Amino acid sequence: MTAPSSSITTRKGGRWIEQWDPEDEAFWKETGEKVARRNLFFSVLSEHIGFSIWTLWSVMVLFMGPEYGLTPADKFFIISMATLVGAIVRVPYTFAVARFGGRNWTIIAASMLLVPTIAAFVVMEPGTSFGTFLVCAMLAGVGGGNFASSMTNINSFFPLRKKGWALGLNAGGGNIGVPVVQLIGLAVIGASGGPRLLLGIYIPLIVVAAVLGALYMDNITSVKNDTGAAREAVKDPHTWIMSFLYIGTFGSFIGYSFAFGLVLQTQFGRTPLESAYVTFIGPLLGSLIRPVGGWLADKYGGARITLWNFVGMGAATAVIVVASMEKSLALFTTAFIVLFVLSGLGNGSTYKMIPGIFQAKAAAKGLTGEEAASYGRRLSGASMGLIGAVGAVGGLGINLAFRQSFLSVGSGTGAFLAFLAFYAACFGVTWAVYLRRPAASESPATPASEAKTQLSYAEV
Repeated sequence: MTAPSSSITTRKGGRWIEQWDPEDEAFWKETGEKVARRNLFFSVLSEHIGFSIWTLWSVMVLFMGPEYGLTPADKFFIISMATLVGAIVRVPYTFAVARFGGRNWTIIAASMLLVPTIAAFVVMEPGTSFGTFLVCAMLAGVGGGNFASSMTNINSFFPLRKKGWALGLNAGGGNIGVPVVQLIGLAVIGASGGPRLLLGIYIPLIVVAAVLGALYMDNITSVKNDTGAAREAVKDPHTWIMSFLYIGTFGSFIGYSFAFGLVLQTQFGRTPLESAYVTFIGPLLGSLIRPVGGWLADKYGGARITLWNFVGMGAATAVIVVASMEKSLALFTTAFIVLFVLSGLGNGSTYKMIPGIFQAKAAAKGLTGEEAASYGRRLSGASMGLIGAVGAVGGLGINLAFRQSFLSVGSGTGAFLAFLAFYAACFGVTWAVYLRRPAASESPATPASEAKTQLSYAEV
């Protein structure tokens, strides 16, 4: 059998790949892998900067001293709104890839990052109203959408056997945008520079990302918005179950990324520079380990890794509660960083589960070969944007929980107790849905195909 060739033609609107079949091993070795890796690299670059702009205000609030007239509750609300918008825009960004093409949308999405960055550059000074800061933070939320479009795009480029690694690397490279903007903020604060210097660094980087995307990325003609798949994904309970679990992993990562420095300042009286010295460490390690979570999921099964990861997250959170009550900064910071690492690991393993779940459903339906692969791609692609959006809403919940906890008891202890209960619920759901092997006599009315699907989920 002759492998199909990848033909890239020039059309109005950019570079388009006419034929794309990554599941064909001959095609993948001859042409596909090289093209997929190139698109992955430049997708990561754009998504990386998008994450930096999305979490920009986690750094900006460190610059905002008493002269800005904002309370800690005001600052938590500002970063909460950036988190909220970043979650909401993930849904339309997911469908934009098929509407405009992955390359074309990368150019548009990267260029849109100039709006919140320039707006913040203009208004960032004492005397600006709380409402103005709030609007600028909400504009920065568009950076959160880059994740959804990037993941949807890269999901189309790689075969199922490589998705855990590719999606983990893509997401991890994007997530690193969080600690990078915090590191640059640390350098600016350490050099006694102002927030406008930080913003001035990012404006040209955004332009570079858009230009490189235009020069080196591709669109895939066969990627289309499948409204039928979208409706089916919305109706499928696994879409919502995975959304719940993703709140526990990615929601934790992005929520803590926004809040870490502000919690250190508010609860332990750290200065902006002292906070910035450690704020970046957790997001950095959590980002770097995300591909490892995908790799472990490829090797041992995403459900197994996710289950034990929630055990670890619960244990780290319990230590944080003790440290918070004992007012131990060293223990608090160490346990918080461990929690970041585990949230990153879980990000990789939960996202790997998505295509595996729908592939298992395809097998249970009796589908094989390309028909099964096509079904898995349709449903997993349609569900990823929604799962990513709902997961990001977890970041909003974390920041609002911190805000309420500090208003009520003057520390983050109450919020961490709530997070501990949620991780326990995530553990229970993962075990009950994807790992519990039902006895044959437990439900005699259950069709054989459904029983087979439930048993196979342990391998996702």
